[in-house]
Amino acid sequence: MNATRDQTALSARFLLLPALNDMIDITTTRAAARRMHPDKAIFAMLGVAVLAGALLAGWGMAANSERSLLHVVAFALLMTSAVYVILDLEYPRLGFLRIDAFDSLLVDVRRSMN
Repeated sequence: MNATRDQTALSARFLLLPALNDMIDITTTRAAARRMHPDKAIFAMLGVAVLAGALLAGWGMAANSERSLLHVVAFALLMTSAVYVILDLEYPRLGFLRIDAFDSLLVDVRRSMN
């Protein structure tokens, strides 16, 4: 009876170790992905693109004697929302667009392991 118990424990170890190794690899990958963000040059280029778009829109509107308030406000809202969404997706746990559903899924999977 003791031999079968040892054999069962040994086979359980062989089943558990690859799964445990995969879990450690996934958590390491996730932690590394959480720390990786684009370089500051990317954010600078995003700001330059917004300013260049505003310059070109202002240049195009300069030909008319009166400004269209609707176009000015629409352009400002569009550019602001585009930059906000890009930055918000870069930091998914801090902003308006959140990944709480994915986090709760991971918590449920962890609970099911116990």
